[in-house]
Amino acid sequence: MRKGRLGRLDGKVALVTGAASGLGRAIAVAFAREGARVAGTDIDRDGLRETAELCEQSILTLEQDVTDANRWAEVIAEVEAAFGALHILVNNAGIGVLGSIESTSDEDWRRVHAVDLDSVYYGCRAALPAMRRAGAGAIVNISSIAGIVADGNLAAYCSAKAAVRHLTKSVALHCARKGDPIRCNSVHPAFIDTPMLSAAMPHMPREELLRQLARGNPMGRLGDPEDVALAALYLASDEAKFVTGAELVVDGGLSAQ
Repeated sequence: MRKGRLGRLDGKVALVTGAASGLGRAIAVAFAREGARVAGTDIDRDGLRETAELCEQSILTLEQDVTDANRWAEVIAEVEAAFGALHILVNNAGIGVLGSIESTSDEDWRRVHAVDLDSVYYGCRAALPAMRRAGAGAIVNISSIAGIVADGNLAAYCSAKAAVRHLTKSVALHCARKGDPIRCNSVHPAFIDTPMLSAAMPHMPREELLRQLARGNPMGRLGDPEDVALAALYLASDEAKFVTGAELVVDGGLSAQ
């Protein structure tokens, strides 16, 4: 991760889901480095401990199944009890399953939508009252380039991530028109070198997978987790105070082709 602290999130409290690895870990580390008091959640306790060790200041780690609506209320309450407020939510937890419209099982369809979409709905809904109590807020939903540019072999994932894209805009308009100083934006990464990427394509050796994906990108490489963390950092910070309902693409030019 990039060194140096600018204090871009000083005084803020941030909740990051899926913080045990990959993008969530990078986001938690970046936010803590920039002065935020961070709560990281995941179902992977060991991974959360490793994330906490990488942060420049102590963070709160909480076990959370993001598909459990009741657990969301508990987590928000625990964050407010620990830090006194909640200003930032990053809905990052997600899974990916390969499969076309014909080959995707009902079970995989429901599971991908539960983790990738329902959790974002639960998270936004649970966070808004806390952000009103805090006086302002910023929600960053980690969608995907697959929510903008479809892939025939990612039916469930494309569906869920496209829905996150428009749910984000709906939340942004809801808050703006109510006069709530709460912004909501989405980040759309292309292929990023994370454990989730390897898990989604277990049939191919990791190094060969990375080489093939890099060849298809105009910049000739995959993104790394910090690329996405820095995008989320901007949207969560006051630098983006007039940005809401927007989608920030982090794809090395892939969607420009």
